Formats: sequence, structure tokens, C-alpha cells
Amino acid sequence: MFMFDVIFLMISSLLLVICV
Repeated sequence: MFMFDVIFLMISSLLLVICV
């Protein structure tokens, strides 16, 4: 579960960077 949370955070960060 921890790994899933980390991966989700990484993807969210990438999406934010792409949006900005």
C-alpha cells in the first residue's frame, strides 16, 4: 500500500508539472 501511495504522489507531481 505504501508503494502505491508513493507512485500516486509521483504521478500527481508529474501531472502538475505538465499542467504548469
